Amino acid sequence: VRIVVADFRDHLRLSCSRGGLRDPARPPQQPLGFGFVPPCVDKDEQGPISEAWDVDPGLITKLKEQYKKERKGKKGVKRPNRSKLQDMLANLRDGEDLSHMQPPSTPQSRPNAARFNEHEPNRTDEVEALTFPPTSGKSFIMGADEAMESELGLGELAGLTVANEADSLAYDIGNNKDAMRKTWNPKFTLRSHFDGIRALTFHPVEPVLVTASEDHTLKMWNLQKTAPAKKSTSLDVEPIYTFRAHRGAVLSVVMSTSGEQCFSGGVDGTIQCWNTPNPNIDPYDSYDASMLRGELCGHTDSVWGLVYSSAHQRLLSCSADGTVRLWDANTTSPALAVFNEDKNLGVPSSVDLVCSDPAHLVTSFTNGQIGLFNMETRQLVLSLESNLEPGKFSQLINQQGPQPPDSPITITAQEDRHIKFFDNNSGKMIHSMVAHLDAVTSLAVDPNGLYLMSGSHDCSIRLWNLESKTCIQEFTAHRKKSEESIHDVAFHPSKCYIASAGADALAKVFV
Repeated sequence: VRIVVADFRDHLRLSCSRGGLRDPARPPQQPLGFGFVPPCVDKDEQGPISEAWDVDPGLITKLKEQYKKERKGKKGVKRPNRSKLQDMLANLRDGEDLSHMQPPSTPQSRPNAARFNEHEPNRTDEVEALTFPPTSGKSFIMGADEAMESELGLGELAGLTVANEADSLAYDIGNNKDAMRKTWNPKFTLRSHFDGIRALTFHPVEPVLVTASEDHTLKMWNLQKTAPAKKSTSLDVEPIYTFRAHRGAVLSVVMSTSGEQCFSGGVDGTIQCWNTPNPNIDPYDSYDASMLRGELCGHTDSVWGLVYSSAHQRLLSCSADGTVRLWDANTTSPALAVFNEDKNLGVPSSVDLVCSDPAHLVTSFTNGQIGLFNMETRQLVLSLESNLEPGKFSQLINQQGPQPPDSPITITAQEDRHIKFFDNNSGKMIHSMVAHLDAVTSLAVDPNGLYLMSGSHDCSIRLWNLESKTCIQEFTAHRKKSEESIHDVAFHPSKCYIASAGADALAKVFV
């Protein structure tokens, strides 16, 4: 463009010198018909620059020196904040709009625009897209033409904002316990295991979680030790300790009521006993061999489930070898008692203590039966009328009824998508419901005994009111892997946390 204009200017000057294109009605210094071209003025007619502009060259030199000194003193000072400049432009636009309005009206009070760089003065390489509400009530983005907004046709949608539900999650336990239990939101995704997570358990008082995985390890997480995640606004949690002793997948984990001991069972048939590390341990400390207290030997096949009894400091385990064993949790001595040693009832898949009577345990078997045992006599006390399909695994928990006079109940999770409730006194089934779209794999009851949580291979977690047996919340937690999804769920005994373990090698924490 510059070359064309320069050539055209030379052509006009040549025409002016010959006098062929001059218009008598126009001043001689204006070319005909081109108002954007500078006038043709001979060099002789031009006066000195200083006389034409009435500028003192000495003043210009002085101002240059002053500018250089100011720049040298402000070498480390950053340019004006972009958001401030945008705010000034918005004020100017508002002023122009108001000046043309007849009659003038009182301008609306415009809220202060958010300035992202006020808290981060060192970040100057990011460009902010700030939204200002002008007097018309429609939101627009600074720097964009107003015609663009009308063409987009956003209308009132342009004023909508999107909030991240996982950013500000706080609960007041004392004032609204019921509402706290009804709404759970994702907070942390724990990524460190290399294979599916089979089980997890919370520390009784600390915000600490222990996960057991098919990658042969257990990991301990402090949920208060967080760091900003890469390429994300969420927080990231790293494991503070890794337990290594099993020679195969770890299938179960439980913690003592004091939180000082931890027990894990695996495919290798052993139960490993651990001293729980300090929650504030440095994850980069050297390996401490004293964390492993020893192992409980006796099972000859995979250990499916573990339960800790605080009343007698005992440990219960159920195994694929067909037995349920009772151990002294403070020693590594052989089992104190063995149940179903002759395998008359089949293979146990889950075990729990009867909450109203610590001397009794309840076990579900793969042949469809559910039995209550007396731990002292090792005898079967009662068989529940389960009518379960033989060959199917089921998980169970024992819980006091929702109302104080109610007798304890046993709740089972079935592969046939059902959750069933049994009366421990009569052995009869009192309620049955289709709870999920796929096999129900895990159950947990909150510390107050009001709500039941279930996990399933349909990738969802559901929260149920124990009294009305109705679902009050459902959320998707994990993805499927080899037709499996959620392996375990858990409530924190004293804090507002729930967690889920998935076949996708992730553990998720909700608050």
